[in-house]
Amino acid sequence: MFNQLEILSDEQNEKLYTIRKYIKNLESVCVAYSGGVDSTLVASLAFEQLGSKAIAITGISPALANSLREEAKSQAKWIGIKQLEIKTSELEQSNYSKNPKDRCFSCKKELHKHTTFLSKKLNYKIVLDGVNRDDLKDFRPGIKASKEAGVISPLAKFKFSKQDIRDISKALGFPWWDKPAQPCLSSRFPYGHEITSDRLKMVEKAEEYLKEGGLSEVRVRCQGSTARIEIPQDDIKYFFNKYNFTELVQYFSNLGFNCTSLDLEGLISGKLNR
Repeated sequence: MFNQLEILSDEQNEKLYTIRKYIKNLESVCVAYSGGVDSTLVASLAFEQLGSKAIAITGISPALANSLREEAKSQAKWIGIKQLEIKTSELEQSNYSKNPKDRCFSCKKELHKHTTFLSKKLNYKIVLDGVNRDDLKDFRPGIKASKEAGVISPLAKFKFSKQDIRDISKALGFPWWDKPAQPCLSSRFPYGHEITSDRLKMVEKAEEYLKEGGLSEVRVRCQGSTARIEIPQDDIKYFFNKYNFTELVQYFSNLGFNCTSLDLEGLISGKLNR
């Protein structure tokens, strides 16, 4: 069992006790694991309670940045849980690549086609994911697809907020407890703007460039051939002092962007849903 290194509130202690007990009684589980703080907590507790009867499965596609893929592998190794990577093919489907408002439904449907197949083939009883209480308040079509596939969301079931997840992860000593949210690269495209492997790679390389300069949270929104950089408001001054704009614009131009701008409102998760 992971040792608790920091004090939690009574409510958070109760939630942690409840989810541990719940997972222990599941017999065996397959965790849809992205490497984000949420699904990593589920994977950690699943391995803690079930050992080899828990497995983590990560969907691999051009929409997953390679750096996040490597982080997911590193975290799974740190936890001790066995991780399998599966190649998903959502980009080959027009109801994903055309980027309609319910794109995430197609993504999760494709993912859980594989997770449910593998869980049955490998004799794991239930598929879990990292959806939490706060996710239920946002526009998340993928949640419907997960439910239709029979996936269970224990964090949402026991009313874990994002803050609960970070606090508990920190208390259990997980080094990634404050890891920034990193939605898939497809979230950088406004609805109706086609998503291709090449365009995803443009966004990935643009964000890598900015992160190499010291920014930990960044989105490069891709609207046609325009790149709109979103960073937290607190980082805007750093951005102006750190980056050579001539070099930055040239780098983005070489990637295929004809125009590069900075969103002065700052980074707001889910902004394109507005």
